[in-house]
Amino acid sequence: MRHLFLVVFSLLVYPTIYAQSTVCVTGTVVNEQNTKGIENVTILINGRYTTTDIYGQFELHVEKAKHYNLQASHVSYISKQRVLNNSDVTNVVIALKEAINSLAEVNINGKSEQRKLKESPLVSQSVSKTFLETNRENSLMQTLKKIPGVSTINIGSGQSKPVIRGLGFNRVVVVQNGIKHEAQQWGGDHGLEIDQYGIENIKIVKGPASLLYGSDAIAGVVDIQPANVPKRNSFSGEVNLLGETNNDLFGVSAGIASRKNHWFYRGRLTYRDYADYKVPTDRISYDNYIFELYDNNLRNTAGQEANASFSLGYKSNGITSETFISNVNGKNGFFANAHGLEVRTSDIDYDASSRDIDLPYHTVNHFKLTNNTSINTQNHDVFIELGYQNNYREEHSEPVPHGYMPKPDNSKEREFNKNTYALNIKDAMSLISNHDIVAGLNLEYQDNNIGGWGFLIPEYNRFTVGGFAYDQIAITDNFNLQAGLRYDWGLINTKSYYDWYPSTINNPDGSTSYVYLQRAQDKTLNFGSFSGSVGLSYIANNTTYKFNVGKSFRMPLANELASDGVNYHMYRYERGNLNLDPESSYQADFEINHDAEKFSFGVSPFINFFDNYIYLNPTSNYYETLQIYEYTQAEVFRFGGEIKASTTLFKKLNLAASAEYVYARQTSGPKKGFTLPFSPPLSGVVSANYTFNSFSWFENPEVMLDFIVTAAQNEIVPPEEITAGYQVLNVSFLSKLKLSNRLKPLALRIKLNNVFNTKYYNHTSFYRLIDVPEPGRNLSLSLTIPF
Repeated sequence: MRHLFLVVFSLLVYPTIYAQSTVCVTGTVVNEQNTKGIENVTILINGRYTTTDIYGQFELHVEKAKHYNLQASHVSYISKQRVLNNSDVTNVVIALKEAINSLAEVNINGKSEQRKLKESPLVSQSVSKTFLETNRENSLMQTLKKIPGVSTINIGSGQSKPVIRGLGFNRVVVVQNGIKHEAQQWGGDHGLEIDQYGIENIKIVKGPASLLYGSDAIAGVVDIQPANVPKRNSFSGEVNLLGETNNDLFGVSAGIASRKNHWFYRGRLTYRDYADYKVPTDRISYDNYIFELYDNNLRNTAGQEANASFSLGYKSNGITSETFISNVNGKNGFFANAHGLEVRTSDIDYDASSRDIDLPYHTVNHFKLTNNTSINTQNHDVFIELGYQNNYREEHSEPVPHGYMPKPDNSKEREFNKNTYALNIKDAMSLISNHDIVAGLNLEYQDNNIGGWGFLIPEYNRFTVGGFAYDQIAITDNFNLQAGLRYDWGLINTKSYYDWYPSTINNPDGSTSYVYLQRAQDKTLNFGSFSGSVGLSYIANNTTYKFNVGKSFRMPLANELASDGVNYHMYRYERGNLNLDPESSYQADFEINHDAEKFSFGVSPFINFFDNYIYLNPTSNYYETLQIYEYTQAEVFRFGGEIKASTTLFKKLNLAASAEYVYARQTSGPKKGFTLPFSPPLSGVVSANYTFNSFSWFENPEVMLDFIVTAAQNEIVPPEEITAGYQVLNVSFLSKLKLSNRLKPLALRIKLNNVFNTKYYNHTSFYRLIDVPEPGRNLSLSLTIPF
């Protein structure tokens, strides 16, 4: 199978097929009076369209013909039409005259991305580069948590994993450049190994998206989309600098992008180094022990991260192909008091330095090699995505004896080495008028190996294949119906595992045996199921209505099926269940969005039912003083949603508010009547943004205020504890710095989080379980230097 992937990969890197059936039209649209380029001009040529960039340049691949009817239109300019021949399709210059009174109506057959988003019945949101730069936090998911319905499970200051509408772990798929990100995301203390710098656009899908993304997308998707292809004969770059006071962080990221004619490349290097972060308390209580914190530092939460990425691409005549290679490497300490209460017995001086990374800690290296190729013809847009990933993770802790296990001779408690191969093929067809038919195939193979002296999950192989098709029908110009069906089949093969040390067994006859206990067995399981959805969208002037109903499913993971060991990060013993069935989810989503010139409003409720939700259930049994948790299943009913509104006052003041709520109830099983673990409470954000007049070096400076209000979470699953409500204020100052007319302006952001150093607990935080509050006051300064 590896050879097959490598062969296909090689074929995709140098695509040349279909090259003679299309032609590339390039040009620039300028203002007739001052010859400056005009941004966002719609270019329509023989039924295909594009828009100009900030320099007024455009590039469009169309079917080869004798003549090309070009139409350029903009709301502030008088549209213009030209007929081109094959000899003059490059470097076309179009001069538009500003419209004084009115602009004649222009019929555009192409659809913008914003229009496509409105027509899709899926409840989704596009996240721009501007949003990412304005709201950037220590990790990608912490940056996205301002979006209603999106929250995080935080692990210290540098790691977090996504939660959408109260569901996380492998129920949320993270996609980067078309390939599903595969690491060890099943673990509560495992973050995402993704560099958030250089990302230009993310699509957030709320609710089941299994139809397009596979079985794990039962709760939603974070789709990190490829950056736009650089313009011809261009070179650009930027340097991002970041400093923070709470954990003494320093970060630098530098990226470049260039293109000549058909070939282009991009590259980026990122480095971050941070110390223990501070919390607004000098002591914590965990497992009936009181731990003093020196200088408010959460000891041993320092870390380092070094990332590198490079891509090489080719774009010409209806073909775009780009090969990405990236490597993310990190070393992070675990809060020492959270891992077997080391501080009570350890000889390590955890307070000697706030920048030390002592035991326990983990190291992670995520290598990724992917290729995205798109082939555009008159009636077909074919997308081929191929990827290889290696996730290597080591968890180190002090070697101490546990039970019958003698003291190990090294600190490597666990090792995970996971290889993932993926292939996605999709064909978007325009064969029938008013029908957009899409069919595709997804394949993925995983090989996960383990090591170290501690056991939690076994080695395993996993293979999944899924095929799907859907049709989006334009019943009218503003009324769309989408219906699709998918079938997934998967196989998982767990490997046997025996302890490396003997345990003492007392036999019924009074004798004693010394046995190497078996923790996992050779077992092959397969799962298969249909999923599908039907949705409607209706656009009435400035208001969009959506309704979508569907069924999705998720295959059990290796840890859910075959774990059998101590998880010291959670201070418990976890045991899998080989008899688990796949999760099945039935959900209905609604959405209403109204966008006017100075006011917008949106509401998106949902109803969801699981007939066999998988979760880790605490039992009354113990293993060496540790409580045993076992994976089991139950019926679960959920509903909730998000609401948001914004308005513009005085042209310079923008006010916005949003809120989200999730209700969950187990309707069967041992925890019948309880909610689900890590269920986020009712919360909301009130924001204000004021733009000042430019002065001195500062261009359009802005001040932003975010007031976060979160209710108490009284709905818990024992042994969870109730989390009190809280209010937190964050303030930001943003501005462009124009130091010289010959240089591009710099982007400055100064942000003060938790202005009043409020002590509060985030119910979805990993460390909340051990009475650790969220970080205290933090002043961050970031500067982006473009060139």
